[in-house]
Amino acid sequence: MITLKNVVLRRGAKVLLDGASCTINPGEKVGLVGRNGAGKSSLFRLLDGTLHEDKGDFNVPAQWRMAQVAQDMPETDQTATQFVIEGDVTLLAAQQEVDAAEHSGDGERMAHAYMELHDAGAHDAAARAQALILGLGFRTDELERPVDSFSGGWRMRLQLARALMCPSELLLLDEPTNHLDLDALVWLEAWLQRYEGTMLVISHDREFLDAVTNVTVHIERAQLNRYGGNYSRFEDMRAEQMALQASAYSRQQEKMAHLQKFIDRFKAKASKAKQAQSRVKALERMEKIGPVLAEADFNFEFSEPQNLPNPMLAMEGVTFGYPPREPGGEPVAIVRGISRSVLAGQRIGILGANGQGKSTVVKTIARDLAPLAGQITEGKGLNIGYFAQQELDVLRPADTPLEHMIRLVRDCTAQGRLSGQPTREQDLRSFLGNFNFTGDQVKQSVGSMSGGEKARLVLCMIVWQRPNLLLLDEPTNHLDLATREALSVALNEFEGTVMLVSHDRALLRAVCDEFWLVSRGGIAPFDGDLDDYQRYLLDMARQSREAQRQEQRSQSRAQTRDTAVTATPAPSAGPDRTPELKRAEAQRRQQQAEKTKPLKKELEKTEKRMAQLAQEKARLESALSQPGSPADIAESGRRLKAVNDENDTLEARWLELHEAIEAAGA
Repeated sequence: MITLKNVVLRRGAKVLLDGASCTINPGEKVGLVGRNGAGKSSLFRLLDGTLHEDKGDFNVPAQWRMAQVAQDMPETDQTATQFVIEGDVTLLAAQQEVDAAEHSGDGERMAHAYMELHDAGAHDAAARAQALILGLGFRTDELERPVDSFSGGWRMRLQLARALMCPSELLLLDEPTNHLDLDALVWLEAWLQRYEGTMLVISHDREFLDAVTNVTVHIERAQLNRYGGNYSRFEDMRAEQMALQASAYSRQQEKMAHLQKFIDRFKAKASKAKQAQSRVKALERMEKIGPVLAEADFNFEFSEPQNLPNPMLAMEGVTFGYPPREPGGEPVAIVRGISRSVLAGQRIGILGANGQGKSTVVKTIARDLAPLAGQITEGKGLNIGYFAQQELDVLRPADTPLEHMIRLVRDCTAQGRLSGQPTREQDLRSFLGNFNFTGDQVKQSVGSMSGGEKARLVLCMIVWQRPNLLLLDEPTNHLDLATREALSVALNEFEGTVMLVSHDRALLRAVCDEFWLVSRGGIAPFDGDLDDYQRYLLDMARQSREAQRQEQRSQSRAQTRDTAVTATPAPSAGPDRTPELKRAEAQRRQQQAEKTKPLKKELEKTEKRMAQLAQEKARLESALSQPGSPADIAESGRRLKAVNDENDTLEARWLELHEAIEAAGA
């Protein structure tokens, strides 16, 4: 187990942990929560050995292997598959030992090295790596692409796949969902639910924490407070705890006031001096209960739009995509022939698997891209507020929040888009203060700010413009839980129209009352809620895996048939075929049939069992996607792992049987 006892941890002059104690048991899935700057990432650095405790006792079992997502951006021309395979450090060490043994020429050492390589899973390493890559949203044609040909977000997904590839007893995940969309997030949840080791995860996605954790550790006032249960259970228990503390504090204050009143009244009277002194000592001995100091709330609201055109916009035969990459080239169409309207007051959640065109649709509506065909007609007075995934990159690192606001005022003035917003410098300072940019922070360079602070600045700039149509593409990637809650409340009170792309299911549930599904080059209403969509994603992933396996089996069967036809020459129709030759051929065919009969029988039995396992796997994955008790979820996870292990063994045997039948035919 992991133990911290009276640990003190400092970063510079700041004390992050002060006499903190906590125990994490083997196999527990722990959500690490706390406000920004509380020390969550620093605790991870303590666990991985990058930092050391200043005082106290800290211990992680020495035999535990640890995996975590590297934060550096990989620069390599390795293929995606090979890059992820090398995340398996056990396999990598075994391969290096094989190379060294072969170079030494020591036969016994080579035998041991090859055995260790097999035990490390070399035979299915590529398949395991590719399953991780595909699960995180990559396409099959990207498996062999060089890592450095991907954008930054996709390279970070490969870093995540590399961490999951590593055999471990301890898995540390710091904001693993930031670069994922909803389909990859659902897959990751299912994978983590099957993980058998100890896991600590930092995340600001409450539904993700609820799905994958069963213990919550809260860092507050330099202490570690452990709660049994997921994030929602933690919130309930902490609310109860704060209510009890507030009640106890109130009662103690009344008692202290009563004692003090007696002391003040009788301390000068000789006849009451002893009683007064006794009460002074009682007051001194009393263990003071602290007042409830809740974390500072963050709230903001969108101003009432100047007008609400209806419809906001109308699309007629619109094709969404990208212009030609080279002069004279062909444009890249992604979503075709869309005719839809966006009405005033709608709350639309845009769903769809990775690569289907969600962001492309939003960029086109936001005027960042021109439609490839068709027409988008905007309502009179349409004012768009657009939060893009890459919006933080648009901010100027050297400029301050105040300079960003002054430049925004200047741009809007030039475009004639001022509508009564505050424009004086003092008014802009006050406006920034509503988004927690106070004092000297308004003159702090944006480049030195955290991702969450940058996201708040972008929100501030959008709110100032008083939009009537909000286009939000993954707005929560860098927001903490409190800011996400504030955004959810503000969007619910917003009187305009919202179109939202997000992997934050809590935000989608709270804000959206209808969904559009972008899929297979089209857009259609999705008839269901997010639970239905999650089941839809799991079904699609299962069908994709089954289709790939069926294709592999068909290819293997075709190869077996082709080899058998090539290896068994057709009987000669010429006069040289004597009765003796005919008898010999018949005898050979009979021997061949007898030799392959048990193999074919076992092959049929193996395929039947694999079909049964596929059905059981589908049932278990469906069960894991539903809420349930921790015991039921754990049992389903254990059974799903057993099913996967048995299926892997059967697939290996299936290939062996085909090879044996092929050899017998030859």
